[in-house]
Amino acid sequence: LTLGDIDLVEINEAFAGQTLACRKDLDLDINKLNVNGGAIALGHPLAASGARITTHLVHELREQAYLARFHYGLACKTDGGKESMALVLRVLEVDKVLPCFWRAFIEN
Repeated sequence: LTLGDIDLVEINEAFAGQTLACRKDLDLDINKLNVNGGAIALGHPLAASGARITTHLVHELREQAYLARFHYGLACKTDGGKESMALVLRVLEVDKVLPCFWRAFIEN
């Protein structure tokens, strides 16, 4: 698995400069990075940022998997000190029955 295989990336935006530096150093596609907004736009919950970015990533991967687009996601965060954490998620199977919203979206 390489970074090129990753379809979506969620990076906790403690500071805009930190996210931009990660994007530049890793050569990330801006269209794959924090697609629904990051911590600056959505909020930075104290002691829950890892849960927030993972939850957002899971929901976006699931939505995109319905459309057969994305299957791998990467969630990254730092603890404000020297440590960093990352989690790779993969969509294995999508529900067979689409919710009404998705049926309407796909049909239109």
